[in-house]
Amino acid sequence: MTKLTAACIQMRSGTEPAANLAAATGMIREAAAQGARFIATPEMTNLLDIRPGMARAKVRREAEDESLPAFRLLAAELGVTLLIGSLAIALEGDERFANRSFLIGPDGGLIARYDKIHMFDVEVGDGQTYRESRAYRPGEEAVLAQTSFGTLGLTICYDLRFPHLYRRLAQAGADILTLPAAFTRVTGEAHWHVLIRARAIETGCFVIAPAQGGKHQDGRETFGHSLIVSPWGDVIAELKGDEPGVLLAAIDLAEVAAARARIPSLTNDRSPPLHEV
Repeated sequence: MTKLTAACIQMRSGTEPAANLAAATGMIREAAAQGARFIATPEMTNLLDIRPGMARAKVRREAEDESLPAFRLLAAELGVTLLIGSLAIALEGDERFANRSFLIGPDGGLIARYDKIHMFDVEVGDGQTYRESRAYRPGEEAVLAQTSFGTLGLTICYDLRFPHLYRRLAQAGADILTLPAAFTRVTGEAHWHVLIRARAIETGCFVIAPAQGGKHQDGRETFGHSLIVSPWGDVIAELKGDEPGVLLAAIDLAEVAAARARIPSLTNDRSPPLHEV
């Protein structure tokens, strides 16, 4: 199978996991009813709360989290492959959390997990400073996952700014790169579209990027504009603006090989020594 309908779920997650689960479930059902066979939700699907200490009482270890089994049952009921862009997951023996993606098969089984590697420790210029590494432990492994329709390279949000990760995933066989995100409004307006298109062009992969959008209960603002981008760098679908909603696009994975044949940059690498003068 080379052709399928993919969907991004754009959310405005708040501070209550049960409400976020209900919102995501409704939109996932809507996407499946419209024919989507692969559906992806954004980063922090279950909880967005950057207020100091407020998330602690609501975050659970993976085995105790209520959202994950609900999503697994939903994927099996609908017969879809479901990427939960990320959940905040408590860790054994570490005060920090994991920012963890879950790829769920159409039988409800867990295909893969991915912990976000790059931590968002920046001052974005809107008066807000983010220190993700204070609350989250960075992942240590890049993850490539096999599905019935193609090979996925899993990434999350700030990973977007580290092109070597995407190149490695593509050279290892990825056809689709997933990029669930909660981009800030400031950084999103400046860089969201151009960076996603660049990663698609550099790798010859589809990029599926479901986003958080709007003013959240914890006070932050995210950019929205969920995107599905072709291996040639064309935006084939965009949910313009920051309102929650469902974005669908028909994709043909044969375009991956076609793009790479036209520009074979993944196989033309050279690594010359650095000459300093």
